[in-house]
Amino acid sequence: MSALHDLSALDQGAAVRRGEVSPRELASHYLDRADEVGAFVTRTPELALARAASLVPVPGGAGPLYGVPTAIKDLNLTAGVRTTFGSAAFADFVPEVSDAVTLSLEVAGMVSLGKTNTPEFGSPCYTEPDVAPPAVTPWDRTRMAGGSSGGAAAAVAAGLVPVAQGSDGGGSIRIPAACCGLVGLKPTRGRISGYPMYGEVTGLATAGTLARTVRDAAALLDVLAGRRVGDPAWAPPPAEPFLASCDREPGHLRIARFVEPVITDAAVDPECVAAWETASTLLASLGHEVEDIPVPMPREAVPTFETCWAVLTALSVVPPEKEVLLRPLTTLAPYDAVLTPTLAVPPLPVGAIRDDANPAADFAAQKAFTPWTSAWNVTGMPAVSLPLHWTPEGLPVGVMLAARPAEEGLLLALAAQVEAASPWAGRHPPGW
Repeated sequence: MSALHDLSALDQGAAVRRGEVSPRELASHYLDRADEVGAFVTRTPELALARAASLVPVPGGAGPLYGVPTAIKDLNLTAGVRTTFGSAAFADFVPEVSDAVTLSLEVAGMVSLGKTNTPEFGSPCYTEPDVAPPAVTPWDRTRMAGGSSGGAAAAVAAGLVPVAQGSDGGGSIRIPAACCGLVGLKPTRGRISGYPMYGEVTGLATAGTLARTVRDAAALLDVLAGRRVGDPAWAPPPAEPFLASCDREPGHLRIARFVEPVITDAAVDPECVAAWETASTLLASLGHEVEDIPVPMPREAVPTFETCWAVLTALSVVPPEKEVLLRPLTTLAPYDAVLTPTLAVPPLPVGAIRDDANPAADFAAQKAFTPWTSAWNVTGMPAVSLPLHWTPEGLPVGVMLAARPAEEGLLLALAAQVEAASPWAGRHPPGW
């Protein structure tokens, strides 16, 4: 007999609407599950149960995720709840206001169980902060969950919440998705508001979604998407809900692919190449035209990304003369999507990248681990990591698809088609 956490987020929402389970029962079920993967910095059981108990049935009027538990990354402001930004310097900080992500989750009737683990200010691609234990992948708890949304990914992958929000400034949703065997979606720049900060000044970072299925990821994007006065970038509104895009055929697509690392010379693990080749074969079998192309981003753009990444951490302004390098890649216009590996190697042991004594070596190791993801932050295009491959040792390996700006609907339709052809949701890590 299935447990509640075996159900997808959408199935849980449907059960709430049918009166088969209450939001409080769902919250209690998840709160009773032990966090053995470093997923949370702060859990809020009393607030969660009170919030869940306050939700009343809305027959016919509740959204698809009404009453469903979730969690909020510890970079996002949550009024009255400790928010550390992954830093010991903010270990006791309690914001007075909530940001757009938190407010959107509340409006949708979702129930936050607490704040998920993140590295200091969300900068590294691993989650090993001073304020919490390392976030690890439940597929092998000696190995990293990735970062900077490592806690969110670990929580979803270990069945501590059914779906979670993350943020992505250089791959911070897609990297942990690949490490934890999840769907990780970074939407188009301007799709989700950065209120009250009025956006992230470099244009690299955005909120996004982590889930076990494409449909759950799409449903959460529907919750989070929207713009507010003062946002520096607005994505065009979609023609239909993102969840609805998962139910339509994407049509015949031209898909470009490349495997050469973008931002650094890095050795690509054979398992990551195998995942990419398998995905290529699967896409071709679905009727799509898959073509090899050279790396579309020039290496001379890499120093600009690195400058902007430092700016993102320091919260200062991108130099105006560099802004031209942040525009979408017009060389990809003939293609509907782009396929690459997500990471150059499967999830590494905890501590394998971190080098406090030599930050330059640390950053070089991060680039070698994830040499593709940041390209789509520079362009602002949507990108998704899909868990299509596992190593013989049982470690997840992701592949990444990206689409043109504001074409999350097409990307989700394609991802849902891939998932239907090669399902992964039935795979569970040890201890599930």
